[in-house]
Parts: sequence; structure tokens; C-alpha cells
Amino acid sequence: MASAIALHQLITVFATVGLDQAVVLQRVEDADSRRARGLIAWGMVIPAALTLVLAATGPIWSPALGFDGFDRLVVVTLLWTVPAVSVQLAMALLMGEDRLGSFAAVSLLSTIGSQAVGLLLLFTVQRDVLTYAWGGVVGQTAAMVVGLIVVRPHWRGIADLPTFRHALDLGVPLMLSGVSVIVLSSGDRLVIQRVLGSEEAGRYQVAYTVGFVAVMVVTMTGQAWAGRIASVRDENEQWSVIGRSRDELYRAFGPMILGVMLAAPLLLRVLAPATFRPASLLPVVLLVLTSGVPVIGALASGRALITSRRTKPIAIAAGVAAAVNIGLNVIMVPWLGLGGAAGATLIAFTLQAVIQRLLLPRGRRWPRTPASVVVVLTCCVAIAASSAYLPQDAAWIAARAFAAILCLPWLLICLQRARLGATSRNGRHYKVRGGRHAA
Repeated sequence: MASAIALHQLITVFATVGLDQAVVLQRVEDADSRRARGLIAWGMVIPAALTLVLAATGPIWSPALGFDGFDRLVVVTLLWTVPAVSVQLAMALLMGEDRLGSFAAVSLLSTIGSQAVGLLLLFTVQRDVLTYAWGGVVGQTAAMVVGLIVVRPHWRGIADLPTFRHALDLGVPLMLSGVSVIVLSSGDRLVIQRVLGSEEAGRYQVAYTVGFVAVMVVTMTGQAWAGRIASVRDENEQWSVIGRSRDELYRAFGPMILGVMLAAPLLLRVLAPATFRPASLLPVVLLVLTSGVPVIGALASGRALITSRRTKPIAIAAGVAAAVNIGLNVIMVPWLGLGGAAGATLIAFTLQAVIQRLLLPRGRRWPRTPASVVVVLTCCVAIAASSAYLPQDAAWIAARAFAAILCLPWLLICLQRARLGATSRNGRHYKVRGGRHAA
């Protein structure tokens, strides 16, 4: 199942071809959504064609990827592709139009809905991975239907080849970057599997999942501002907005680090069997959590590059970081075990952020993060690191879980403030209204 999910992620990157970002920018640049909806139509044709090609050649490539031939699990994995890409593009347009209610409905159906259907089938029909995988197909298809009803793809847009070529100029480097990011985020598990065995890979996966939740939250929050940031026409003002949005994400990430790290002992025991020795996984969770700091920095510089339609530096940064990640894992995993894998990933994410920052267009001043934000975030990381050395008996785990809950009000305040992160220097808030960007 883990291999099927990895395959799905890789196929989705190729099938999307970066059109999700192109849809956001196209919607911002136009007075209406017609051309953006035309790109969504293209975004359904491409994954459908790719699915057919992969299905026809499945008996050739599936054994090479470690599957037991072109079995039913591989077939179900291919069936995820069209609905997953369609949902991603629909959400991109809804995000670009600030349609929060519709965006939330499609997003929840796609994520929580798919998981819920999969688990329901798992416990009511048959307890195997194939049944769970079919739940993903059902949930994603339901989300796709709702998304397409809401956004209404413009099918005649398939004939608009100039717009499509313009979108590919932006999207192809992002596609290559996406492939590199998959290697960056999953290559460590492949090395662990090879060097330490499947049980250690499973232990690492559990710890990574717990730690990366906070990183995913800030990433999705930052991406939700894409339309508003792109709507700021003055380039200097746009960079200023990106900088303030980045800093608000850093502020929100502080309580996330503390909350997740304090709750980690309980979460690890819920998600992992005792044989996985969950008490020893806290350092891995901490390193994975800390990787959110460079991820936020890369998200900001990446947004600056995308809005200026300079996506090749993003592909270069992701490619270099992915190669370094694999190399460091090969060196560090035999020496330091799971902690070495998490440390290698942290270094690779940091390198990606540094390269993107260095490849930003010259001639404009990149906004610095205020010292107060740096101090608070550093203190949160230090406290979270110290908590890893506290006892892990039942009383301490309960006390830490209670302290984690106390972080929620602080987080909600930070997120409420972060909603103003896309506010211009003079206090105006840019929003898409009827296809035009009004203050």
C-alpha cells in the first residue's frame, strides 16, 4: 500500500504538469475565469490519457516497481489519478477566487472523506489494502464531482493552444520540481528500507507522519494566499506581502512545534504498536518538525518565483536538494539510524530554501524576518527539544497532552493574525471579486 501511494504521488505530479499553479495565475490575470476553466479541462484530458497509457503498459512497468505484476491494487491506484488531479485543479481555481466555502467542501471530501470511506469499507467489507484503496477512489470521485459542478470546466478551452502552451512554460519546471520533492520527501524511507529493513522503515514512517502534520498545515495555509499575493500588481509591494505572510507562518509554527512535540508521546503510542518502541522516536519527530522552518522559507521564495513566472529555479533547487538528501541518507542512516535520516531530510530542505533564495531576481530587496519572530520561534524549538528528555510514564504523557491542548488558543490567535498576512503595506486587503481584484 505504501508503494501504491508513492506511485500515485508520482503519477499525479506528471499528470498535473504544474497546471494548478497556472490556473491560479491565469485567474488572477484575467477579468473572468474562462481561460482558467479551460486549463481545468486540459487538466482532465491529460490524466485520462496518461492513465490509459499506464494501464496499457502496466504489465511491463509494474513488476519493475516491486508489485506482484499488474495486480488489482495497481489498477485501483491508476483509478485515483483523474479524480485526484481534477480535485487539485478545482481547488486551485477556488483558491484563486477566494471561494473559501466551496474550497473547504471539496478539500474535506477529498482528504477526510476519502479516509473515512476507506476505513468504513475496511471495517465493514473486508480487511485488506485493496478494500481501503477503493475507499480512496470513491472519496476522490465524490470530491471531483462536487468540484467540477462548482468550477464548471470550459471544454472549448482545449482548443485554446496559446494559453495552454503559456501554462506549460510555467508548469513543466514545477512538474520536475514536484518529482524532485517526492524524492526529497520519500527517498529517506527507501534508504532505510534497504539498509535497516522494513520494520525500521515502518517506525520511521510513523514518526515522520506525526512530525510532518504541522508542516503540512503551514504549507496549505501559505498556499491558500496564492491568489491574493498574485493579485498585487506592484512587484515591490508583492514581495513585501510575501514577506509578511511568511513571518505570520513562522509565528503560527511556534505553537504548532510545541503542541505536536508535547502530544507526540501519546500520538506515537496510538499510531504504533509497542514493538515499534515509540518512546525512542521522539528525536525523529523533533527533526521532522524542525524541517518546517526551512519549508516555510522555501514556500515564500517559491511564491515570489511563481508569481514572476520564473519556475526553473524552483526545479533546480528541488533537484539539488533531492540528490543531496539521497546522498546524505546513504551516508548517515548506517551511522545514525533513523535520526540520521531525519537529519538528512532537514539539511536537504534547508539547502532547497537557500538555493531558491539565492536564485531570486536581482534588483529588489527580499524582506527580512523580524528579530522578535526569530527569537520566539527559536525558543519554541528549544523548549520542544527539551521536552524530548522528559519521562514518558502515563502521568507525564497525560500532563504533556494537556499542555499540548493549551497551545491551541495560542495557535488560533496566530492563525487569525496570519489571515491578515496578505495585507498590503498601506493596509489594503486584496481579494478576488467577480474576476477583478479590488481592495
